[in-house]
Amino acid sequence: MSVLIRASTDADLPAITGIYAWNVLNGLGTFEEVPPDAAEMRRRRQAFLDRGLPYLVAELDGKVLGYCYAGPFRLRAAYRYTVEDSVYVAPDAVGKGVGKALLTALIAACEALGLRQMCAVIGDSENLASIGLHAAMGFEKQGVFPAMGHKFGRWVDLVWMQRPLNGGGASPPDAPGLSLSGV
Repeated sequence: MSVLIRASTDADLPAITGIYAWNVLNGLGTFEEVPPDAAEMRRRRQAFLDRGLPYLVAELDGKVLGYCYAGPFRLRAAYRYTVEDSVYVAPDAVGKGVGKALLTALIAACEALGLRQMCAVIGDSENLASIGLHAAMGFEKQGVFPAMGHKFGRWVDLVWMQRPLNGGGASPPDAPGLSLSGV
């Protein structure tokens, strides 16, 4: 399957909201339990865009099959070179390369911004698809935090993975990093 990866637009918000809602209600990739409405999803997306961060969609034949974005890892100045990725795929597109296409484009966009580290905080140590995707894209497992959340009647681990961008910590940064003003 050859999908188009592009910057998201406001017109994509209904599809993005639907994909995320499905993942909230059926998956452990997010620890939210109540899907946010379209207005909240619009606000969240805009907050990332206002920081100059990528928020991408995968499209095939005019249909959005998934989306991803990079967000600040933490809101302290010293973290301005580190982002956390999020990738969500529609249930009918899982296993078809959509997640890999999205994550590939997201990594490239973050490297173009001069960022140095990308981390993945993966819900559920049994989430082999997400762990495998990240490992295939050069992320290394940094640890597991057991029983960090409780969803669907069970305790859920967090798997932390990390991938260097632009040489990671091998040299000083050569870009200003994220704007984390106001914190």
